[in-house]
Formats: sequence, C-alpha cells, structure tokens
Amino acid sequence: MIKLPSDVAKIIQILENAGYEAYAVGGCVRDSILGRQPNDWDITTSALPEQVKELFAHTIDTGIQHGTVTVMMHHVGYEVTTYRVDGEYEDSRHPKSVTFTASLEEDLKRRDFTINAMAYNERDGVVDLFGGRQDLENGVVRAVGDAKERFTEDALRMMRAVRFAAQLGYSIDEETLAAIREMAPTLAKISAERIQAELVKLIVSDHPEHMCLLYESGITRVIMPQFDRMMETQQNNPHHCYNVGMHSVHAMEHVREDKILRLVMLFHDMGKPDAKTTDESGVDHFHGHALKSEEYAKKILRQLKFDNDTMHKTLKLTFWHDRKIHPNPKSVRRALSEIGEELFLLLLEVKEADTLAQSMYRREEKLQELAQLRKTYQDIREQGDCFSLKDLAVSGQDLIALGMKPGPEIGAVLKELLECVLEDPSQNTKENLLSVALKSIF
Repeated sequence: MIKLPSDVAKIIQILENAGYEAYAVGGCVRDSILGRQPNDWDITTSALPEQVKELFAHTIDTGIQHGTVTVMMHHVGYEVTTYRVDGEYEDSRHPKSVTFTASLEEDLKRRDFTINAMAYNERDGVVDLFGGRQDLENGVVRAVGDAKERFTEDALRMMRAVRFAAQLGYSIDEETLAAIREMAPTLAKISAERIQAELVKLIVSDHPEHMCLLYESGITRVIMPQFDRMMETQQNNPHHCYNVGMHSVHAMEHVREDKILRLVMLFHDMGKPDAKTTDESGVDHFHGHALKSEEYAKKILRQLKFDNDTMHKTLKLTFWHDRKIHPNPKSVRRALSEIGEELFLLLLEVKEADTLAQSMYRREEKLQELAQLRKTYQDIREQGDCFSLKDLAVSGQDLIALGMKPGPEIGAVLKELLECVLEDPSQNTKENLLSVALKSIF
C-alpha cells in the first residue's frame, strides 16, 4: 500500500470521477515501494490535455505538445501527462511525433527501466507489467522491452542506467549492459548540460565507484576519454597500490558526498598519464601532475558547462591537492591567505581522501601531519591571527589619510603589510602597520 499525498490523491480522484483513468507513475512509485520519500509526484492519465485543463481551476501548459499539463494544488505543481506513444526518434533524444493513446500499457511500454515503469492508484494498487517490483527486490536496473530500442530513443538513458545503479546500489542487467556497450558512441549527440547532470548525480551518490561501470561500458570513452587513460596508467610507486583511475575512484569513496569534493577527487590525478616518468630503479614518478590535472579539469568542466563557482573551487583544489603545507603557523597562515579559509578546509578533506586511497606506506605519518595541520589552523583561528586583507588593522582609507593617492599603489602596500603580518601576527596593529607603510611610501 502506497500512501499518496492528499493533493495527488485528489487529482487522481477528480480525473476518475470524470470518467478517466489516472495513476501516479514512475520514480515516485519506485521510491514509495523502496520506502523512500519521492522528490516529486507525476501523474499519467487517459484524459487529453484539454480535458485535464477543463477539470482544474489552475493549470500551466508546461509541455502540452507532449501531453503534459501542470496542475497547481496549494501552490505546488503536479505534472499530469496523457498516455502516449512516441513516434520515431531522430536525434537520440526527441521523438518526431507523439500520439496519445487510451492504453496505460502502451504508455508504460515506452518508459526507460522496469523500476520506473510502474503505476499506482488506490483502486488498482501497483500496476507492474514489466517486472519492476521483482527487479527492485533483486537490485537490478533493466530496460523495458528491447534495450537497444530504449537507448535509440534517448541515448542519455545509458548514463541514467549507471546513475540509478549508483544511487540504489544495484547492478545492471546483462542484456541492458550489452546494449550500452554497443550504443555508447551515440551519447556524443546528447547535450553537455544533460551529461553533466547525470555525471553529478552519479558521483555524489553512495556508490561513486560506479565510475568504473561508465568506463567498462565504454561511456567515458565518449564523455571523458581522459578517465580511460587514467584507468590504463599503472603506478609502480611505494605510495600507491592502484592504477591512477582506481586510486581516484577510491579517493571519491573516501570523501563526503559533496559535488566539489567528489569532482576534485575525480580530477586530481588526471594529469598523471602525461607526467609519468620511470627512474632507473623502475619506480614511477609524476612530477608536476597537479598543474596538468588542473588543465584537464578546466577543459572538461568547460565542455560540460559547469558554473563558474564550481569551476573556480574545483580547479583551485585540484592544483593545490599535492602542494606541501608544513604544519607550522607561518605555512598555514600563508596557505590560508593564498586560497582562502573555505578552500583550505576543503583542501584538508581532499588531502585526507587522497591519503586513504593510497598504499599503507607512511600512511600514519601522513594522517598525523594532517591532524597537525588541522590543530595549527584551529590555533590560528582561536588566536585571531590575520591571514587576509580584510583582517588587516589598516585599510586603504588609512593609507589615503597618510597622503597616498587612490590607485594600484595602495593595493601593493596593503599586500606588503599583509606579508609582514603573515610572518608575525603581532605586527597587526594600526600604529605598527602605519609606521611600516610610511617607510614604504617615502
């Protein structure tokens, strides 16, 4: 028994009272069966869009050409879509035409996976025509009907299969996986924004290791070929026990489910295949890989049209991930000054995840040094040490009052004063800094 929200039950009831069929459908049914709280509730009905609009006081034509009307109830929108059969697909995404049908089975038949092709109302209970409940019990993502047909209709469904497997901790049905391997190249037709959305959902899931499934199925070869090179680059080095790709995947597992942190762990060693050298003892080295990793990250983030804030933070942390910060106050203040407090704290998480995904060689030593870095940072905060221009005891206005003209010289002097304070926090008094400024000016 699924407990429908009162507004959803009301919409279904109104449609049924008018002589139409209506059901909650798709992900909301799946999540309800799993005991999860659905993010939204979609409704499918035999009523045509015009008939739906006649029955409700407030509707919005959100996708009326595809049969979808949004019904507003108590300031919340619910998508109500007419049963439909999709025509021929021409771009691995959109059908040329949509035909409305009176058959629920025909509507469910066009959906992507069995676990998403179930419907429910209080009269009929769960309508499961393709074995969705069994696949939920078995933990399997399986295409409805012929997998190749489903992926021909919308190539992004291949990434969605892996994403659902990652979110639910499921495996992918063998026939479905075989179809993905065959048809992965068609993902090249899908927009960067839609690829990005699926990638982010996968990497922030409970199972970011499903990146390996993207690789094994040939998907990364299309959307991120740099990852394939990582999976093919060994690390014969005492600090490592995995190839570059598997190290990065394990690093993602060792960091919390945050978009920036997971992206950094995915990208942080992407430059290693280019930077790899092997010494006369047969040991691999990867000098300068962080800069190359940042370059690859920048290229991929741009291609996938990530926002500027995500790009800035991810690139900064990717570049800094291998930077040595000594756990003494002076080094920590300088790091805080260079990358800012927010990114410094994220960097500590990055370094810890990186360490936990390496071999046991000197692991305790590395973790102890990280603990010392955290302790030093806490001491700096408690003491109120200055590590940014905004915390300096003097401002640009103070320098103007000394006789300086507004302009870039003021910024240069403020940076010089900050250098003094980073060296010795006790210098951060107005009297002292104005004295230092006077010597710089005159």
